[in-house]
Amino acid sequence: MIAPSILAADFGKFAAEVEDVINAGCDWIHIDVMDGQFVPNITMGPQVVEALRSRFHCTLDVHLMVQKPQQVIPDFVQAGADVITIHQEATPHVHRGLEMILQSGVKAGYALNPATGLDGLAYVADIIDVLLIMTVNPGFGGQKLIPATLDKIRAARQRLVDLNRKQVRIEVDGGINAETIGAVKDAGAEIFVAGSAIFAEVDRKKAIGALTTALAAGK
Repeated sequence: MIAPSILAADFGKFAAEVEDVINAGCDWIHIDVMDGQFVPNITMGPQVVEALRSRFHCTLDVHLMVQKPQQVIPDFVQAGADVITIHQEATPHVHRGLEMILQSGVKAGYALNPATGLDGLAYVADIIDVLLIMTVNPGFGGQKLIPATLDKIRAARQRLVDLNRKQVRIEVDGGINAETIGAVKDAGAEIFVAGSAIFAEVDRKKAIGALTTALAAGK
């Protein structure tokens, strides 16, 4: 599953950019929400999700890179998010936040920064649908994948098997392109967030095709 990150899209023709990648074959759209506190940048809010929901029927994958995510989860639920992911590092009450998401009828994602270990996974594995492993430090597009995160993905996949939660899907975000996607898949990832690797190309169908071909080839 390839999920284009609209953080890399041309905001001057936003709807057309999203329509372009959907027509190119992507079923998920990844929406990076940044508050200027948890990460340095400020991006988009629930109004963007609401606008996309009114026009498109794809899965809207909302990644909350915000402090105190419990305060804004209801807004993104109401806006029409299909998946809402919150960070372990963003709140001391991540379990409560994940339960809020699930009780709203939305799929719950649990995100970990590159330097955050897997110790907390055992406490939330039974209530998450997606484990998002950041393969770069969050907050900026166009970064290179951190090689050490491949071992973390492998360990996370084994941990989920040990916890009898192998149905949890591992998503990766950061530095995903045709050169890295095969190794990330082989490590155990299933959902691949790609920004500049797609939106920096004029022919989005060709760009997504290159990622798909690399996935099939593996390493």
